[in-house]
Amino acid sequence: MIQNGQPAGVPDAADILRSIGEAAYDWRLDSDALVWSPHAATLLGTAPAEIASGRAFAAHVEAEAGQSRADALQQAGQRDLGAGVPYQLQYRFKSGDDTLWIEDVGRWFAGADGKPQRAHGIVRRIDERAERERKLERLSKFDPLTGELNRQALTDVLTGTLEQTVRARGSCGFLLASIDHLGRLNESYGFDVAEEVIAQVARRLRGRLRGKDHLGRISGNKFGLVLTSCTPDEMAVAADRLLAGVREEPLATSAGPVAVTVTVGGVTAPRHARSVGEIFSRALDALHDARAKRHGSFAAYRPNIERDAQRRESARATDEIVAALNERRIALAFEPVVEASTRRLAFYECLMRVKRADGSNAHAGEIVPVAEKLGLVRMLDYRMVELAVQELVDAPQLNVSVNVAPASTLDPNWLSGLAALLRAHSGTAERLTVEITETAAIQDIDDTRGFVRRLKDLGCRIAIDDFGAGHTSFRNLRRLGADIVKIDGEFVQNIVKSEEDRAFVHTLIDLSRRLGHKTVAEWVQDEAAAALLVGWGCDYLQGALVGLASTERPWSGGNGHNGHAASG
Repeated sequence: MIQNGQPAGVPDAADILRSIGEAAYDWRLDSDALVWSPHAATLLGTAPAEIASGRAFAAHVEAEAGQSRADALQQAGQRDLGAGVPYQLQYRFKSGDDTLWIEDVGRWFAGADGKPQRAHGIVRRIDERAERERKLERLSKFDPLTGELNRQALTDVLTGTLEQTVRARGSCGFLLASIDHLGRLNESYGFDVAEEVIAQVARRLRGRLRGKDHLGRISGNKFGLVLTSCTPDEMAVAADRLLAGVREEPLATSAGPVAVTVTVGGVTAPRHARSVGEIFSRALDALHDARAKRHGSFAAYRPNIERDAQRRESARATDEIVAALNERRIALAFEPVVEASTRRLAFYECLMRVKRADGSNAHAGEIVPVAEKLGLVRMLDYRMVELAVQELVDAPQLNVSVNVAPASTLDPNWLSGLAALLRAHSGTAERLTVEITETAAIQDIDDTRGFVRRLKDLGCRIAIDDFGAGHTSFRNLRRLGADIVKIDGEFVQNIVKSEEDRAFVHTLIDLSRRLGHKTVAEWVQDEAAAALLVGWGCDYLQGALVGLASTERPWSGGNGHNGHAASG
């Protein structure tokens, strides 16, 4: 049986489209006639006559919210080779007081002149999807707590503002505003109240800005403000206005009124900064200057020759250290530690040597303090341990010690890397002593104990280096569970001449022995000092008397160490 031109039981295409919320169309561009499936006007919420032609339909499409179908066909860069050319669009469709998001998928066909003559396709409403995408887009540009631009979006605005300012040969400003003592608010009231403060400060800053300026949240307690067409004097006025706006009265929070101030640093560009990176860096310098003056104040960036030179030196040092690591220019020097009574070799302390690009050598004292300041010391420490372990692998009779910086002892990832290295080379951990300074040990005694315990579980021995410099109590020394105490050479070198140093070193050796720790006296210069140390029960000697550090491997010739000084 045939019904409506179709076999019985076959669903009608229009019914299928209606059931899934879609409508089909056929558009003749020569006549502009636009023919729809029966329910299209209902889907689009408009009268059939209002979508009966391409021109009438296009009148409902919001120009600023997506490309219309007519524009897409007129601007088509593809050619129809006989099968038509596909297109897919999204746009906002105005329907009375409502605005709909429409997805339009179709294919156009060319006439004899090669230009679009006919198009057909399907439209569907995608309001929910468009809203999700809109929210995601907003999250990608705006800070969810304050509703202001996030760091990346503000950086983009700043980039555009700087480029425009340079072209116009004008001046713009950038302010970095930091909420003072936000950490104290977190501790006193909790994170929820601190977030209320951040949001309210953002509103107060926004309320004091000119309409053409931009505000964004840079980090937890910092906001960036881009001031377009702004001279240095105008920037100072704007900063004072912001400071007053925040501190004028306490903020109302769920925990009660909270008094808050901000400190502001600013820089004008391109006068004092010619790139976005320089703007951020110099605004931060100005913020530090303002804090040094007093919290709740403003400082504008001023060139500082010494600071700029130090920054260049830090950048140079960073490049030099990283290059030395990448180019394998880190090497070991070996300083002997001998048994005090027999002068037989006990182990070698591995000291760092860095071969500079010009061929000269730098000692650890020149490199490590800089690396600690720049956050690179963990990389150096790990390279030193790698080199020491390789020496242990190559020389089964060898015992060595390696110094480790505080930053490495407190880094779980660094310790995990060391553990993996030692497990990969069986039999090396038992011949490795890890030295940590006394000052590092007392920074966080509990964390240091955990570090010591894990290393001893691996089989390593632990030495406390420079003992006596940090005034660690012997109770803490016992808690650490170290194996060896290395007495600071500052006290050892004068024991022959100084009664105070003699008494101090003698006491350290005596107490260490009673607690079961072996002792190493550093910087032993002569036989007179050695005799005193042996008489007091010191276990090991280290220093010029028994051998200086050398990059040569005394054990490689098979003769070992005979207790005499080695040049280095």
